[in-house]
Amino acid sequence: MPSPAPSRITAAEYLALERQAEFKSEYLDGGVFAMTGASRRHNLICLNIGAELRMQLKQRPCEVYVSDMRVKTSATGLYTYPDIVVVCGTPTFEDAEIDTLVNPILLAEVLSKTTQDYDRGGKFEHYRTLDSLQEYLLVAQHGCHLTHYVRQPDNAWLLTETRNIDDTVYLPSIDCTLVLAEVYAKVKLDSP
Repeated sequence: MPSPAPSRITAAEYLALERQAEFKSEYLDGGVFAMTGASRRHNLICLNIGAELRMQLKQRPCEVYVSDMRVKTSATGLYTYPDIVVVCGTPTFEDAEIDTLVNPILLAEVLSKTTQDYDRGGKFEHYRTLDSLQEYLLVAQHGCHLTHYVRQPDNAWLLTETRNIDDTVYLPSIDCTLVLAEVYAKVKLDSP
């Protein structure tokens, strides 16, 4: 996460500004962090995952959001925009504006060189405080690599990963399967 602007604001001030802003920003501890635009690869991967999950969840009480659904981790106060958000059952929102989700079941981030360390570390630390969250996916955009965390009954997180384009990844919390060849469809990957 980039350095915040020097002035500090409250979460309420952030939400008021963000709801009228032309560009998205994240918020934590009084700091507002501008988000940059995404690459072609990033956009293709997000849409591929979102489309695959939407098709599999079409007849079930789940919703899939791509990039623009703000999520709040209430325990830590982070407001952020995950690349993929899935909620099953009744979505719960922070307030009557219905634009800040607080009960995602699955979150995914497509990694960039500038955000990958934060997505793997600090951001995941925030996400783990969400009682509803059962799975977290990290998807590389320059090479085939998917990291998958699944919350266990004792609140530990089980890590699996794959770098094989022919693999599938089962998502138990939503009973869906991602085929890596579909996740990376039309994405020109760097040579290993």
